[in-house]
Amino acid sequence: MKACVWRGKHDVRIDDVPDPALVNPHDAIVRVTLTAICGSDLHLYNGLDPAMKSGDILGHEFVGRVVATGTACDKVKVGDRVVVMCSIACGRCWFCRHDLTSACDNANPIAGHTALELAYGHAGGALFGSSHLYGGYAGGQAEYVRVPFADIGCMAIPAELSDEQAIFVGDVLPTGWMAAESCDIEPGDTIAVFGCGPVGQLAIRCAFLLGAERVIAIDSVPERLAMAGDSGAIELDDRGDVVRRLDELTGGRGPDACIDAVGRASALRTAIYVVRKGGRVSIAGVYAGVVDKFPLGVAFAKGLTLRMGQTQFHAYAPSLLRRVQAREIDPAFVITHRVQLDELPDAYRMFDARRDGCIKVVARP
Repeated sequence: MKACVWRGKHDVRIDDVPDPALVNPHDAIVRVTLTAICGSDLHLYNGLDPAMKSGDILGHEFVGRVVATGTACDKVKVGDRVVVMCSIACGRCWFCRHDLTSACDNANPIAGHTALELAYGHAGGALFGSSHLYGGYAGGQAEYVRVPFADIGCMAIPAELSDEQAIFVGDVLPTGWMAAESCDIEPGDTIAVFGCGPVGQLAIRCAFLLGAERVIAIDSVPERLAMAGDSGAIELDDRGDVVRRLDELTGGRGPDACIDAVGRASALRTAIYVVRKGGRVSIAGVYAGVVDKFPLGVAFAKGLTLRMGQTQFHAYAPSLLRRVQAREIDPAFVITHRVQLDELPDAYRMFDARRDGCIKVVARP
C-alpha cells in the first residue's frame, strides 16, 4: 500500500509499504477514506521528537471502513464506517475505567522502558502515527491502518454524516471541547483563546456552546482571525499590545478564563498574566519537558486554576458525535485544503509555512 512516511526533519514521502495485518484478536484493519494533517504532526515534521525512526507512517486523524477484524472484536464489524480515536486505549485498565484513556497502561508496548518514563515519572499512553515514545504505531496517512483494541478505538459514523464532518471527532473536536470545558464557563463569561489553529477555532465554538458571552480570539495570521470572527469571536491581532487590549475589552478586570491553544511558553505566560484574579487557565497546546520561567508565583498570587493534559478522546467522542449529528456544531468548517494522498508532502510544506491561508488539510487515499 501507499503511505506518508517520515524520513527525517522536513522530509516526508509517499512510499510503498507492507499492508497492515491483524496481530492481536482485538485488532481491526481499516481502509482509510479520509485522513488529515494535525498541528502536532508538524512537531514530527520539524524533527522535534528524538524517538522518530525513518519509515514511520504518520497521521492520527482518519476515518474509513473496516475490512477485517480479529476474533475478539465484538462491536466492530467488517463493513462498518468508523472514525478512529487518535489515542490508543485498551478499555480495561484502571485509567481507562476512570475515563483517563489517554493514560492507558496497556496500549504503549514500551512503557516502563523509555526516556519518557524517566523524565515524567510515568510513561504516557499510545498514539497513532507518533514517535516510539508513544508506541510507534503506524498512522492513518495511508491506504490502510491496523487499529488495536478496535472495539473501543472505532466509533460508527451515522450514515447522514460525511467523512469531513466525522473525522475531527477522533481528535481536534474533543480537544477543543475539553479546552473550553476546562474553563468552567458560566453565563456572562469572557474567554480569551490564544492561538486560532484548528484546536483554537473549535475551542471558540465550543466555548459559545457552553455559554460564554464573549470569546476573544488572539492570533497573528489574518486568515485564522477571519475564521474566528466568522464564529462570532472578537479578533485580536497578537502583533499589537495584547495586554492593553484585553484590559480595555474587559474593563480592566481581565478575561474570566484563558485557553492556551498554542503550546508555546510565551502565550502561556501571557495568559496567566492577563486572566482575572481567581480565573481559570486551560492548557490545550502540547508541551514537552520543562518550561523555563513558568510564572508560578503569579498563578499563586492571583488564585488561578490551571487545567491541562492530553484529551480523553474516548470519553468525549460519543457525546460530541451526537452534537455533530444534531447540527449543533459542524467541525468541517476548519478545512481549508483538500488533497490526494500523494500530495501530502507538498501539503506538509504548505501547512508548516502557513502558505495559501492553510489552516487544515484533509487528504483522500
